[in-house]
Amino acid sequence: MKKTLKERIIESAINLFEKHGYHGVSVGQIVDDSQTSKGGFYHNFKSKDELLFYIHDLFISYVLDKAREAYDNFDTPVSRLCAIIQSFTKVFDLYKPHITVFYQESAYLAKEYQQLINEKRDEYRKIIRQVISEGQSNGDFRSEVPAEISTMSIIGMINWTYKWYKKDGALSIDSIALIFNDLILHSLITEKGMKDIAAETYLLKSQRQ
Repeated sequence: MKKTLKERIIESAINLFEKHGYHGVSVGQIVDDSQTSKGGFYHNFKSKDELLFYIHDLFISYVLDKAREAYDNFDTPVSRLCAIIQSFTKVFDLYKPHITVFYQESAYLAKEYQQLINEKRDEYRKIIRQVISEGQSNGDFRSEVPAEISTMSIIGMINWTYKWYKKDGALSIDSIALIFNDLILHSLITEKGMKDIAAETYLLKSQRQ
């Protein structure tokens, strides 16, 4: 499928930012590399700052939307957490170049865009925390493990995937997601949670995909 101009600009920006850093790349270089004009660039992005924001927004919006879907589409804290972890892990296969560039260059993001990103990150964190808290309330998850620390541990562990994951590595992203689910669930789940039929059905379905 032929790429749109916006997609070409984003791809060129990611490649150039990776090689030369955010401040080492001009709009002119992005224009030349994407084979467009400055008019074409500014028709899609009002500034280089907005382009850097958009690179991040693509993947944070993906995981946030998937977390909302997981909460709406599944009935138990265990199955909701499994679905969230699965989509969170998958983002590193879908958007690894975007994520790598953002973590390298996020310090240069304008405050207005940083605030928008932080709002989405906070909402994402709150969804995970809510799922864990609800699991503690109904007896699926261990109550002695603080929900906030569990949430930040999950985010921190999975976030580091961008540093080591390789598309051509020994394990697929789906296999890695199952491993993360196994590690996280066995650190949180109670005997009652293990007997949750909906969760078991979801896990079996995930393993077949």
